[in-house]
Amino acid sequence: MGEERKRVLVVGGTGYLGQHLLEGLARANGGSRYDLAFTHHRPIPPQELIDAVSPVLPFRVDLITGDGFDAISAKFGQPHIVVNCAALSVPRACETDPVAAMATNLPSSLVNWLSSFNNNGTLLIHLSTDQVYDGTKSFYKEEDATNPVNMYGASKVAAEQFIMAKYPNYAILRSSIIYGPQTISPVAKSLPVQWIDRVLSAGQEVEFFHDEFRCPVYVKDMVNVILTLIKKCISGICLDQEILSICVYLY
Repeated sequence: MGEERKRVLVVGGTGYLGQHLLEGLARANGGSRYDLAFTHHRPIPPQELIDAVSPVLPFRVDLITGDGFDAISAKFGQPHIVVNCAALSVPRACETDPVAAMATNLPSSLVNWLSSFNNNGTLLIHLSTDQVYDGTKSFYKEEDATNPVNMYGASKVAAEQFIMAKYPNYAILRSSIIYGPQTISPVAKSLPVQWIDRVLSAGQEVEFFHDEFRCPVYVKDMVNVILTLIKKCISGICLDQEILSICVYLY
């Protein structure tokens, strides 16, 4: 019998990073090394995305209740790798509705589903943020204490702690602002480069922050980092309880 094909699931596949990651996975899968699936929250997944990254299986999942994960188990099977890109990531929205922020960003239903397989055989790559820090020092390291100053950061700290307490096979990636081109199926949220281009092209006056220094990450670079981790796991070099800072910010 041949070696079992690996299965990769992108949670939040219709979001900004999720769509770019699916594109990268589809390109890297020229030799059909793995089967690919993604979750979405829309009534119908965007057909243009499916066409662009096919073959792929879309699954509608409610990440708060966990409805939909059973369908993945039945039709796709236990994934070997899960990349969790799903989040309520707009800080203002998190401040406005902290209950929704915590319910969305704390991946309890995802972790409970992975734990139900009873073998801890799935690597969970979870996307976090530099906003877990308070910005009172420079050049943060992974072992520095977290101390978020907003609800978005607090919800992501809670997510990290939940994963570390409940699931043994994980890699947590802390990223700063992710920028780059629009997605195949355009996302609704404002994108930094596109917003700057729009307001300046319209001749509008706009105020930018002047007391904050951050390290934006190009979305394709972020995808390459994740692809590297996935390729290592597929080749048998698996991660175990890693926290990696992709970029940090300074005040």
